[in-house]
Amino acid sequence: MAEFRVISIGTLSHNPLWGERGDVRAAHATTTLIDAGDAKILVDPSLPEQVLVPRLAERSGLKPDAITHVFLTNFHPMRRRGLAAFDEAQWLVGELEREAIGAQLVEKFREAEGAGDADLAATIRSEIAALQRCKAAPDKLAAGVDLFPLPGVTPGSCGLLVPQPSVTVLVAGDAVATYEHLAAGKVISPVFNLEQAQDSFTEAIEIADLIVCGRDNAVLNPMRR
Repeated sequence: MAEFRVISIGTLSHNPLWGERGDVRAAHATTTLIDAGDAKILVDPSLPEQVLVPRLAERSGLKPDAITHVFLTNFHPMRRRGLAAFDEAQWLVGELEREAIGAQLVEKFREAEGAGDADLAATIRSEIAALQRCKAAPDKLAAGVDLFPLPGVTPGSCGLLVPQPSVTVLVAGDAVATYEHLAAGKVISPVFNLEQAQDSFTEAIEIADLIVCGRDNAVLNPMRR
């Protein structure tokens, strides 16, 4: 049976459900470790490498070379600040996310080259290289770890379903941002496609007893108590 552990609890730059307006803190995503025996899957290595590596050791006793897979719930740069620390692992992202973001990056690269902006073109080229390194995630990442598409926040956002003996756990990414969003039935803003994001939110709360939020801790689903 696969097990999960939150390595680092994420946060929003501001939480409108707390009445906050404007950035009041540095945003980062929740990072989760899924231990499926031989597979050690790190989800969303959002903190910078120099922070994430010691945090991983503190929370799991593992070093970066023990991680076999890194899974990105989406390809936003904030979710992969520490990705380079796991160069020996296989990098995974949802297939639709990979295709959609790839098309966007190619178009932006052509525009930057056409405008003669060499610095921007070089930055985008490095983004394309990182995306090319990411493989399309399979339907089953390991025994007891299943891909769960949650499009809407980005074109191809995905979570991971990790069934336990008494509860179903969903590592949801920003499909369910915080406990307050969960309790209020709200999706994060802005999103790529609001209708899809709302549908994915509904799917998440219908299937999961415990949700690892994209910017919060693992929380019980109040809709299923």
